Amino acid sequence: MLKNFIFNHFGVNCYVVVDDATKECAIVDPGMEASYEDAQLFQYVEHFSLTPKYILLTHAHIDHISGLRQTCQKYNLPVTMHNDGGKLLRQAEAYGSIMGFSTENMGDLETIHADEGTILKLGETEIECRYVPGHCPGSLCYVIPSAKTVITGDALFQGSIGRTDLPGGNYQQLIDKLKERILTLPDDYGVYPGHGESSTIGDEKRYNPFLV
Repeated sequence: MLKNFIFNHFGVNCYVVVDDATKECAIVDPGMEASYEDAQLFQYVEHFSLTPKYILLTHAHIDHISGLRQTCQKYNLPVTMHNDGGKLLRQAEAYGSIMGFSTENMGDLETIHADEGTILKLGETEIECRYVPGHCPGSLCYVIPSAKTVITGDALFQGSIGRTDLPGGNYQQLIDKLKERILTLPDDYGVYPGHGESSTIGDEKRYNPFLV
């Protein structure tokens, strides 16, 4: 099961991946910036008696991590992310002030590093990490084969790709890694991006102007 919340003034998609058999879950990109958004996420977890096992980041841009500290503290969990995103995590306070977020530095949070090919076990559900840099350093996509789903963060959107003009961005690298590591998934896999509507691998291969 996959539950989607839309948080903060950048409209970030936060996902809760649930293993139905065990009720273990993973929270992906907790981007809450207001207490009522915290409540939406935390009450959902409580209402369905879920047990958070992972807090996952697709990447550490401020709009995707604005609720990270309170989520880690709430569930006493570290952050699972790619090592290359550490600098962005440490710069959260500075970037937050520019982008309209009131956010503390998060460099002191405990982290677990995931990389290309890392498999995370969520009850009976496997989550495969695929490293897709180019939008920013440390960008991971999460493939869930049992659900025919990939969570792409800001690497791939419906009909578009992530911007590459921010520090650490690289257009050609993003295109190459998307074609190598994401578009090779079956056409019927759902694409769940960091912003906007969901899509499928088949539709992105056929209609995304950056990838056809």
